[in-house]
Amino acid sequence: MAETVIEKPRAEFETTRRPVPRKRRSILRRGLIFLALVALLIGGYLEWRHLNTYESTDDAQIDGHVNAISARISGHVTEVLVEDERYVQAGQVLLRVDPTDYEVAVAKAGADLADAEATLESSRIGVPITSANTASQLKTARSSRLDADAGVLGAQRQLRAAQARLESANAQVIQAQADYRRANDDVMRYKQLVDKDEIPRQQYDTSLATADAAKAAVDARRAAVAEAEQNISVAESALEQASQRIPQADASVESAATAPQQVAVTRIRVKSAEAQVAQKRALLRQANLDLSYCAIVAPVSGVIGKKTVEVGQNISPGQQLMALVPLDDIWVTANFKETQLRRMKPGQAVRFSVDAYGREYTGKLEGLGGASGSRFSLLPPENATGNYVKVVQRIPVRIDVDPGQNNDHRLRPGMSVDPRVFVE
Repeated sequence: MAETVIEKPRAEFETTRRPVPRKRRSILRRGLIFLALVALLIGGYLEWRHLNTYESTDDAQIDGHVNAISARISGHVTEVLVEDERYVQAGQVLLRVDPTDYEVAVAKAGADLADAEATLESSRIGVPITSANTASQLKTARSSRLDADAGVLGAQRQLRAAQARLESANAQVIQAQADYRRANDDVMRYKQLVDKDEIPRQQYDTSLATADAAKAAVDARRAAVAEAEQNISVAESALEQASQRIPQADASVESAATAPQQVAVTRIRVKSAEAQVAQKRALLRQANLDLSYCAIVAPVSGVIGKKTVEVGQNISPGQQLMALVPLDDIWVTANFKETQLRRMKPGQAVRFSVDAYGREYTGKLEGLGGASGSRFSLLPPENATGNYVKVVQRIPVRIDVDPGQNNDHRLRPGMSVDPRVFVE
């Protein structure tokens, strides 16, 4: 059975509620306002504390290296193996140059090296040969000098003996002439006596025979003198010849005495040949290096950009052919106001967001720049004027990306970022 609800009259209900005093309502309103102010102050303080824990800037970008790929030799491009925006590994061949000329250069350098090595070997063999020859020449020259001295002494002895024989022969001629004159005198005296028959005829004949014998003796002694004079001439000629051999022997001795110098010259030639071998070996190595430069390889892993080389193009050393951006070595360059650097120091944690992606990266502050950005500009400002206006400068700050943050290689140099450096 449903219960019957008995409603009270509205007037009776309203009379049961007690009205709130006006003063109480005012106090309640003030309390609410106070609480709101306290909450606002607390929230502002917390926000201030939070904002005071880091420094941020929107003048920042991803930075990195841009390696200029250029040729080290000149030549004709025969093959280009990469295109722009392609990722390449370190050591990967980027393009090739026609190696024909450099192969010929390697062959020529190898032949020159072989020739230089042969010359060196010949020079080395010549050292002991020269040493032995010069020693033998010196011995022979000294022996010839002794023989020349002995020949001079012998010729001098022969000359003295011939001169002694000549003197003896001259003395014998004088003696024979004296005997001949005496014999002639006897003949003339005996002839007068024979004509008067004062002496026997036989005695006269004996004097004639004696005179003839004395004349023959004179002739013999004169012949001996002529022979002695001839012997003197022969001895003088022999002495002159022997004397002439002495300067020749002395010259031979002096020439042979230069044996150490000749050996030294030969050894110097060996050193010169060794230097030639070293030079030719260096030229061969350079030729091999030039041949290896025909294949231009990537120095690091990265992305190709600004490719300007094509097949069939002639290139020269130092000519930039393309750019290579390594993505494993990326950092952030943030330009902070100088008033923000008060509490910054290396090693502080950093968080930054990239405009291109919806994620946040972490890193660490590596260091502050050596000067403001304006000082690094092409035309640094000149402040030594009377109308100087102070402008807050910006200092570049390097922020290294934490390991593992860019494994996907999505960060690229030049991207805008918003870094926050936590200074507490």
